[in-house]
Amino acid sequence: MATRDVENGRANGPVLGTPYDLPDRPEKRGRLVVHVVIGVLVAIVAGGWGYVMWTATGNSTAANQIVTFSVKDPSRAEISFTLSKPDDRAAVCMIQALDTNHVEVGSKEVTIPAGEGMTLHKESLSTSAQASSVHIQYCNLV
Repeated sequence: MATRDVENGRANGPVLGTPYDLPDRPEKRGRLVVHVVIGVLVAIVAGGWGYVMWTATGNSTAANQIVTFSVKDPSRAEISFTLSKPDDRAAVCMIQALDTNHVEVGSKEVTIPAGEGMTLHKESLSTSAQASSVHIQYCNLV
């Protein structure tokens, strides 16, 4: 054990002692291996989670943009939109009409077959009340 000399009321060594003063303390063998194993496991879990999230949302939607919409009367609304998708994939789009309180007053599912990548579509849908807006809720590739 290390000794502490006291001169002028001050200690000449560490106040709390040195590692050799604690005989029950385990040696440092194997700490690097444990840290490397934990790091590898964390990297595998993070990589796996990233892959799951990438495949779950990876390119399953078709890009769409509304060109115009119009409300002809309280029972009918129309929308024109462009759809950009891969040529070899079909798409399913949900069109929704809303009133001034953002309550759905009409909806329609439209299937766009495989073919041209970017196309212009015009759809008409029936409404149960006067619509104030028409939008595309989603366009998913199938």
